[in-house]
Amino acid sequence: MTEQEPVRPRAASASDGGKRPGGDLADTSVPVGVGEALHLTDPDAVDTSLRTPAQRSRTFTGILVNTALANVTTSYLWFALTFWVYLETRNVIATGVVGGAYMLLIALSSISFGTFVDRYRKLAVMRFAAAFTLVMFVLSGVMFLLAPSSLLLDLARPWFWVFVMVILIGAVVENMRNIALSTTVTILIEPDRRANANGLVGMVQGLMFIVTSVLSGLSVGLLGMGWTIGAALVLTALAFAHLLTLRMPEEVRAAATDAHGGFDLRGSLSAVLAISGLFALILFSTFNNFIGGVYMALMDPYGLEMFPVELWGIFSAVGFTGILVGGALIGKFGLGANPLRTLLAAVVLMGVLGAVFTLREWAWLYIAGIWAYLVLVPFVEAAEQTVIQQVVPLQRQGRVFGFAMAFESAASPVTAFLIAPIAQFWIIPYARSADGAARLAPLLGEGTSRGIALVFLIAGTIMVVAALLAFLTPVYRRISASYAQAAAAEAKAAANGS
Repeated sequence: MTEQEPVRPRAASASDGGKRPGGDLADTSVPVGVGEALHLTDPDAVDTSLRTPAQRSRTFTGILVNTALANVTTSYLWFALTFWVYLETRNVIATGVVGGAYMLLIALSSISFGTFVDRYRKLAVMRFAAAFTLVMFVLSGVMFLLAPSSLLLDLARPWFWVFVMVILIGAVVENMRNIALSTTVTILIEPDRRANANGLVGMVQGLMFIVTSVLSGLSVGLLGMGWTIGAALVLTALAFAHLLTLRMPEEVRAAATDAHGGFDLRGSLSAVLAISGLFALILFSTFNNFIGGVYMALMDPYGLEMFPVELWGIFSAVGFTGILVGGALIGKFGLGANPLRTLLAAVVLMGVLGAVFTLREWAWLYIAGIWAYLVLVPFVEAAEQTVIQQVVPLQRQGRVFGFAMAFESAASPVTAFLIAPIAQFWIIPYARSADGAARLAPLLGEGTSRGIALVFLIAGTIMVVAALLAFLTPVYRRISASYAQAAAAEAKAAANGS
């Protein structure tokens, strides 16, 4: 993503009175006055009186479904690429680098994504991201048709990295939609239902992973990578066409914001630091990304050593139903009075599960552990989103969500880049040696993947310790109190009709 704006901003022409017929994007780099009282939504930009809460909820559902289709498409192609690369090379470094590069690019680009979400109308941002992703996937299809597979799978040649990067960039830009989606919750959903809406987001993401896991494994195993790219192109085009039919009249214009340029790092950091304890909240949410980087590098290789690719796609889909269940629970019951407490409790349980679900190389234990772990993932994500939506003004939410995504995503590639070569060259060979097997057998059993299991055990233990220590920090109590005060103030304002 460059600093080139998708279309000409309104402010670029004074002769049209600040209005451009048919234009969805508006330059909103009007600074917010220092010391000015900020509301969660800009009353000049957002008019929720245009429709009833039920009508707004239906619009949100349409946006949510469309985003789910787009996420399914990019994840389908991305999972398939990971499976294809590992099956053709049998190299965990390749999968670790590919997965780590994906998260690294998200980390590097999320500040820009958040800046654009703050500066422009949310649906316009989503449409731009969808069009960009479609173009990149078309380019990947052309490359696959023109270049022999032997060149695309040779890690020593540039064709492999160019091909991976084209798909990767298309998938990364699609994540701009997820930042915009979080801000539409603030615009369209009543405050007391935002936690539930965030749970539905998690539930849809779970459904996305279920579909993706099954389709990617079957697609690579039965159809090959070429047909997989073709299917991704069709789905991307359908999502883009549907997005063009959606309308969100409540956003009269983009909210006035102090965001500037295409990469407002200073503004993003200022928006985070303006809310006491918000940076610590992002740190708390990063705990689960630490172990996520380990899984990114090693979970698929562990599963593919245990199952054929078609079965691994199906069994991993069973595990991903956990996200569906977790999101549904939040949609029904919410996150409780203190979402931050819920977040940390979930992280503790995730660490425990990550430490024990590969203690023996048993298929049922592995799948059950993945399922239980993924039940907890929506609680972490929804808790962070709910707190941000409660305490951060709309005109800064894009940059705050973008900063959070950048910071949290950076944790995964660090661990993925570090653990993949360590596991490939030291831990796995040691665990398969006679001496290593004898030493690890009492703890990790006799399986051939006990080296990966050892990495999971260490990472999960560190996760538990870090989350328990977070409960004892003063900033945990401060954020919890700030959220409670903001929620009480908004409830009082709603009761008074303000």
